[in-house]
Amino acid sequence: MAQESIGDGGPSSVTTVLAALGWGAVAASSLVIGAVLGMIRKWHAGVVGGVLAFGAGALISSVAFELAQEGLAIGGPVPVAIGLAVGALAFFGANAAVDRIGGRAGGGSGGLPLALGSLLDGIPEQAVLGIGLAAGEGVSVALLVAIFISNLPEGIGSASDMRAAGKSVRSVTSLWIVVSVACALATLGGYALASVAGPEVKGAIDGFAAGALLVMLVDSMIPEAKEKAGNRAGLLTVIGFAVAAALSNLV
Repeated sequence: MAQESIGDGGPSSVTTVLAALGWGAVAASSLVIGAVLGMIRKWHAGVVGGVLAFGAGALISSVAFELAQEGLAIGGPVPVAIGLAVGALAFFGANAAVDRIGGRAGGGSGGLPLALGSLLDGIPEQAVLGIGLAAGEGVSVALLVAIFISNLPEGIGSASDMRAAGKSVRSVTSLWIVVSVACALATLGGYALASVAGPEVKGAIDGFAAGALLVMLVDSMIPEAKEKAGNRAGLLTVIGFAVAAALSNLV
């Protein structure tokens, strides 16, 4: 599959390791940007839902073109299928644990559960960036854009709720910086794991990330987009998918 990428290079080089960390930081920075945007003004729910819907469509495209297709080409159907099942179950279990402490509902627990929910979403997304670098493919423009866009509404909505609950600007900003750093390190973790793995394991890793992302999309991101954006959510999801698919297949 031909795709546009950034930062192609040898997977064993120090430069590539730094690139994994750097591009992970770029993608994760949108969490902090979203948090700042959420604190400086109140955003209409329809705008947040629209961005969520567009980001969901872009991530669906990434699952199809950056994960499932590449995983099948590298490792074959069995490792990808196993990875899909394990990734889906892992995210489902972790998401249930976050829900039990109020992570998806917002609650009045000081914002930590909200941050945990965003961290849980961000880990599989960003690990995929490192996997691509480990394979010597560079960073996919489509996936980078999809992650950046999908992070924004999470930061906006969660930071707004934290401020409404009485948290200071400093504490909210510090919390989201910690979350973004952890997500950036997930990119480095994906790189480290994939760089020492064989083809079957790499295919399983792609499947794991795809399974986790699909559960996240269906259980949290798409329902929230529909709730906030209404009937426009489906259209914006398709637009996001189309844009990301085009970027994924650019020569």
